[in-house]
Amino acid sequence: MTSLSRGKFVIRLTLCVVFLVVLVIVSPGIGTESASFGWSDAWRAQLGLPIDATTLVDRPFVDTDGDGRVSEDELAGFVALAKHIGFGLRFPRTLLALQVGITLAMCGATFQILFRNSLATPYTLGIANGGSLGALLAIRLGWTVMVCGVSSIAISAFGGALLIVVAVFVFVRGSRRLTSNELLLAGVTMGLFCSAMMMFITSVSDERVTFATVRWMMGSLDPISALEQLSLLPMLVPAWIGLMVMSRAMNQYRLGEELAQTRGVNVVVLQGVSVVLCTLATAGVVGYCGPIGFVGLVVPHMAVLLVGSDCRILLPVAGLLGGGFLIVCDWGAQLTMRLAGWITDRDVGSATLPIGVITAIVGVPLFLILLRTKLGRLRA
Repeated sequence: MTSLSRGKFVIRLTLCVVFLVVLVIVSPGIGTESASFGWSDAWRAQLGLPIDATTLVDRPFVDTDGDGRVSEDELAGFVALAKHIGFGLRFPRTLLALQVGITLAMCGATFQILFRNSLATPYTLGIANGGSLGALLAIRLGWTVMVCGVSSIAISAFGGALLIVVAVFVFVRGSRRLTSNELLLAGVTMGLFCSAMMMFITSVSDERVTFATVRWMMGSLDPISALEQLSLLPMLVPAWIGLMVMSRAMNQYRLGEELAQTRGVNVVVLQGVSVVLCTLATAGVVGYCGPIGFVGLVVPHMAVLLVGSDCRILLPVAGLLGGGFLIVCDWGAQLTMRLAGWITDRDVGSATLPIGVITAIVGVPLFLILLRTKLGRLRA
């Protein structure tokens, strides 16, 4: 098990935190129509700091009467617009991307540790597919109620994910304990079954529901209300804390199950609690954002190359990198449509690409580069 010295770990962790903070600070100025105002204008509007009206004359949507100067009313309109778009639309997207990225990356790293498989992700046991199927059923049946601030779609997603996990353990577990490969095979099989059921539900739905379903299955980080973001945290924070608490036991588990047991680690409890926590967190993400791939696959490998395989270090760094990775991908989802509109000379408005498309476009070549880097290290 490779590790870093304390000094190198502190330096790299600090760089990750600084990088993430910079992304969050800049995010209110990133997105469609970004030429109208930047991140500094958004922060000035939000904090009530003065803005020089003479610098806004050439900005779009500011000098509305075209008289070559910015009046007090026009300046007030610019401030209101910058505050609304910057902190009513873009900043919430960034906070949501941060939460989702942290969750998927930490859960992906946990599954790769538990199953000793570099391809393991939150989709491995069919968790994401089961959550997607549960959420899709809620959409198809028109369940729109809120329970304690949690949407019925999120509750259905958690129920579907939990049922898949239970099914895997009930139908595959016999008189002996499951091996990691058997769990992987069972999870992949259940995931394929859920995918088939989702295609069936989509095929028997009308055009409106089909379009909404297909769009949702591509993943989305469209802004949700502050209440919904807060209601998502109780499904995510326990996983973050629980996985960090169990990181020392995971280090022992990586050395072998028998050795871990001799050192006081209850392997069954470790596996069960980890899977339940990851199920809860992944279902929360799927319920609100749809399935978002590649984050849980690519980011843990990036973290291993950066800080080594000590779980006490790997998990928090993977979370930070996951949050930053998804924030950057969300920027790509917003800016790509603007670039496409500029190339085709079409007005695309505020349209954005589904985040799942961007994570795939970025994740595939990045994973191949990481794979080549790891092979190079092994041969060296």
